[in-house]
Amino acid sequence: MIHSLPAGEPYLPREFARDGFIHCTKELDVLLLVANNFYKETPGEMLVLVIDESKVTAQIKYEAPMPPASSAPDTHLFPHIYGPLNREAIVEIRVTRRAAGGAFVSV
Repeated sequence: MIHSLPAGEPYLPREFARDGFIHCTKELDVLLLVANNFYKETPGEMLVLVIDESKVTAQIKYEAPMPPASSAPDTHLFPHIYGPLNREAIVEIRVTRRAAGGAFVSV
């Protein structure tokens, strides 16, 4: 979890080893759509990292969903970060809000 990392240590989610990049999006509606399609059944608090793209030191590529999914329009491109996320690029950490059934409703 991001809060348990020593200050200055870059962030890498568990999925990085499997996917090879950090999944991101800029649009709140797309974020909620993806969260509800892939993480609705995942218990616990979910955090959203607000990132200043100009401060990210790893390579960022805008790519179609991998694999293509019904959770976003076919033409939507997601920013993927190909390396650790340096902490100074994280400008805010927000907590998601969920409905009683687990659906994500806001950030």
